[in-house]
Amino acid sequence: MHNISLFRLYLMRAQYLLFSVGMGLIVWPGLIHHSKPWDLMTGVEQCMLGSFSALSLLGLRYPLQMLPLMLWELVWKVLWLGLIAYPAWAAGQMDHAMAETATEVIWVVTIPFVVPWPYVFDRYIRRPGNRWRRATEGTTYPPQAVCTTEERLQ
Repeated sequence: MHNISLFRLYLMRAQYLLFSVGMGLIVWPGLIHHSKPWDLMTGVEQCMLGSFSALSLLGLRYPLQMLPLMLWELVWKVLWLGLIAYPAWAAGQMDHAMAETATEVIWVVTIPFVVPWPYVFDRYIRRPGNRWRRATEGTTYPPQAVCTTEERLQ
């Protein structure tokens, strides 16, 4: 298991704080005080962003356990920039609203420097996944696994 440095944990906490406060200041006032009903996608978007900012607060206390939230933020922003914003920009079809969104989304560049990639690789790629079937009597999962106290606490 990787020993994540205290500095890295504080970097992750700073990123979660940026997510929760930065997005929270923008999204939550509109969620609480919107004057007219939103269309379907605006309502979905605002509620997703609000829940993301709220869940990011948990990252302040549990930075490693909330890492999938940070990875989700990284993936959707990279997808949007690569599949939506860049083609529009390259074709000269980027309007003001899209350019404004791209300016907000481009902050994704900070996330790869904060994520402890060796931990991600070991935790989500190399480690066996949870079983898909009921265990037969006398078997353990994962096979021949010995969990340390530290792993059980995570």
